[in-house]
Amino acid sequence: MSTLKERLRADLTAAMKSKDELVKATLRMTLTAIGNAEVAGDEARELSDDEVLAIIRKEAKKRAESAEAFASAGREELAAQERAEGEVLARYLPAQLSDDELAEIARAAVEETAAELGERPGPRQMGQVMKRATAAAAGRADGKRIANAVRALLG
Repeated sequence: MSTLKERLRADLTAAMKSKDELVKATLRMTLTAIGNAEVAGDEARELSDDEVLAIIRKEAKKRAESAEAFASAGREELAAQERAEGEVLARYLPAQLSDDELAEIARAAVEETAAELGERPGPRQMGQVMKRATAAAAGRADGKRIANAVRALLG
């Protein structure tokens, strides 16, 4: 069993003992999503920590999108609930990159692409630059933030 999944289960047990409904409900939903991913496909398998982290990241993104949708619809109490669940999930995600660190990663990706192409990449080569920048960020920044940093350099 992955150590991250074990940590989620241990934290769920602790939340149940302390009667923390928010953490309990959030971790149950996340563990259910992990369980569903494990049994998806032809045969059941154990997920690695990276795969579990990807599921947690996906669940956190769902919470952020839901909070935004509820807030725009004037349902602030539901938006606050979704934000709180997102904060619980954020505990398990790696620390996000600062804007300066992200700009440096984007700059390095542009330079690597320029070396490969033999010329400075333009907006048409954004996909090549994004591929490198996303790999370098390794889940520590949202795709939209990475794209904005790359676009600023290619623009």
